[in-house]
Amino acid sequence: MSMKLSVIIVNYNVTQLLRSCLLSLQKYIQETAYEVIVIDNASTDTSWQDLIREFPCIHFISSESNCGFSKANNQAVKAAKGEYILLLNPDTELEGFYMKELLDFADAQPSFGCLGVRMHDAEGIFLPESKRSVPDMFNSFEKLFTNFKKNKSKSYYRNDIEENAVAEVDVITGAFLLAKKQVYEKVGGLDESYFMYGEDIDLCYTFLRNGYKNYYYGKVSILHHKGESTVKDEVYLNRFYGAMQIFIDKYYKEAKPVQYSFLKAGLKLRHHIEKIKLK
Repeated sequence: MSMKLSVIIVNYNVTQLLRSCLLSLQKYIQETAYEVIVIDNASTDTSWQDLIREFPCIHFISSESNCGFSKANNQAVKAAKGEYILLLNPDTELEGFYMKELLDFADAQPSFGCLGVRMHDAEGIFLPESKRSVPDMFNSFEKLFTNFKKNKSKSYYRNDIEENAVAEVDVITGAFLLAKKQVYEKVGGLDESYFMYGEDIDLCYTFLRNGYKNYYYGKVSILHHKGESTVKDEVYLNRFYGAMQIFIDKYYKEAKPVQYSFLKAGLKLRHHIEKIKLK
């Protein structure tokens, strides 16, 4: 039986969450030949090493330095033996025996790019980043220029698509991203110039530009503990706005110079405002 799925988890200082995540995989992935690869991104908290004994079947990789989310995932994908890879955040937990259903769905799509599922937090509140549009002038940047609302229904978060629907979308989140290993590698994987934000949007956009289709599968859900990782500090802001800058440099600078200069100025201004708000 060939390996169907490689689950790839990048860990950084979240041992307890990672443990719950791994237990959920053990419990819920049935009828599928799979492996789990955990790559630790030079955590300062070394307690993750206790999990090596606890989960002998899991492949642990220790990274010498914290080289960012993209690089760590790409490194783990190289080691993956599965036909499909699932990029999974350590602060998530599966909630049902649906992995085979997702893989069967993916198998049935002729030009499958990637797939994401419905996410909710510990309070059971739906997380809108589960399904998004490609950031063009009017959606990811509607956070930037709030008065540029074009068409309410197709905003950055695809609110026109039901929470429990199965539908084609532009962008899903890197917290749970299922793709074919071969296709992932063919399009170049995650762009390593991003450190921690924006690389999932970029990857989804890259699938679309290469003629693949991305799906939101809202029939099943995962728990996503959104905690420590979303502290709004200066480092976060620099990375977030840095990611936006990389994105516009890559897709607008040469193709749409007028919009580019407009966006660049807008990003700078917005970053500045956010920094002032912190003080």
